[in-house]
Amino acid sequence: MASTLVRPSNDRWIGGVCSGLARRFGISSNTMRLIFVVSCLLPGPQFLIYIALWILMPSER
Repeated sequence: MASTLVRPSNDRWIGGVCSGLARRFGISSNTMRLIFVVSCLLPGPQFLIYIALWILMPSER
């Protein structure tokens, strides 16, 4: 069962968004980070989505 969508207090590099998404979908946080970096090579609003998630996702307490 997947956990709720929060930014964890540990395993953060910048904002914890990739780590939180990885935990939610049950994959490695490094895999999610790699997916994000590769997606940034494609055209689209990936970086803006990351910033929006950083603001909107609650931090784990």
